[in-house]
Amino acid sequence: MSFNRRTLLTASLTMGAMHAFPGLSYAQARRLVFATFTGSWEEAHKDVLVPAFRKANADAEITLDPMLSVDQIAKVKAALTNPPIDVMLHDPGPALVAIDQGLVEPFPIAKSAHYKDLIPDAQVETGPAPFFQVVGITYNPEKVKTPPTSWEDIWKPEFKGRVGITNLNSTLGTGWLVEIARMRGGSEANVDAGFKAIEDLRPNLGAVASNPGALATLYQQGQVDIGPGNFNAIQILKARGVPVEFVAPKEGAIAFKTTMHIVKNSPNIEMATKLIDAALSPEVQTKLMESPYLIVPTNTKVKMSGEIAKVLAKDHADMKAKFKFQDWKKINEQRAGWIEKFNRDIKI
Repeated sequence: MSFNRRTLLTASLTMGAMHAFPGLSYAQARRLVFATFTGSWEEAHKDVLVPAFRKANADAEITLDPMLSVDQIAKVKAALTNPPIDVMLHDPGPALVAIDQGLVEPFPIAKSAHYKDLIPDAQVETGPAPFFQVVGITYNPEKVKTPPTSWEDIWKPEFKGRVGITNLNSTLGTGWLVEIARMRGGSEANVDAGFKAIEDLRPNLGAVASNPGALATLYQQGQVDIGPGNFNAIQILKARGVPVEFVAPKEGAIAFKTTMHIVKNSPNIEMATKLIDAALSPEVQTKLMESPYLIVPTNTKVKMSGEIAKVLAKDHADMKAKFKFQDWKKINEQRAGWIEKFNRDIKI
C-alpha cells in the first residue's frame, strides 16, 4: 500500500491525539473523511454540505478528499480493515462495483430523518442518492452561434478540432458512449456502434479529458467549444463568467443517480450517517439546487425551481418522464473492456 503526504499527516495527527488523550478511541480521534468528486462537486460540498454538517455537529471534524470513483474503490480495497475513507460518493456503475465487492455498510435507515422523504429511486439501502446528475450538450455561445438541439450536431464539420469529451473512466464518458450507441441501434450490451460514431468524430475531437472537472477547465481555457457535459458543472462555469451554455438534446438528456455510501469497517459510522443525512435534508438540497450549483434534488419536500425547472424538469414526475436512464448493471459487465479499447484506440 502506498502512502501520500495527506495520508501520513492524517495518521500522525490521529496517533498524536490518541497519545495526548489516552481515553480517546481511534474513531474519536480521526477526522471523518468524505471522498467526493473533483471539480464542481468538491466546490458544492465544501460550500454547502460541509458547513451544514458542521452546524449540526459542532464537535465533528471532516476532510474532503476529492477523487474519481475508481480511485475511491482502489483506496478502500487496499486497506479494508482500516479504511482511509469513511464516506464514498459514487455514480451508478462504480456504486454497483463497491457493493458487489463488499466495500460498503448498509445505511442505517432508522437513524435517518430524511430517507423516507426521498423519491423511490433514491431510496437505496446500501447508500441513498441525495442527487441526480444530468448530461446534455455543453457549448460556447460565443463560438457556436446556432444552439445545438441534437447529439448529432456534435459531428457537424464546422466543429472540426473543437469538440471535447471525457474518457470512459468517468460516468459522463461511458454514459455518453452508451447513449450514442443506442441512437445507432446498439444497447448497454453492445456499444460497437458508439465506438464507430466516436471514430467518425475523430476530425472534430479537440481534447479527451481525464474527468469532468478537467473537461470543464478546457471550456474555461477556450480549448473546446462543444461536447457532452454535466449540467451542474456548467452552471458553476457560468457563475464564473465563462461563456458556456447547456441544452438538453431532443433525444433526451442522460440521467443517473449519485449515491453516498458508508465504507465497510469505518471507525466513524455514526458521523458518516449524519453527513449523509445532511445531504438528504431539504435544506441542503434546496441550497444545492440554487445557482451556481444547480444539482437536481431527490427529496420530495424540495420544489424544483429556477434554472432546473426551466431547462430540465418542473418536478420529479416530469424528470422521470424526460430523462434517459441506463442499465448500469448491464454496462458494468463489459465496461472494463470498453475502457481498455477506448484508451488504446481513441487518440487525437
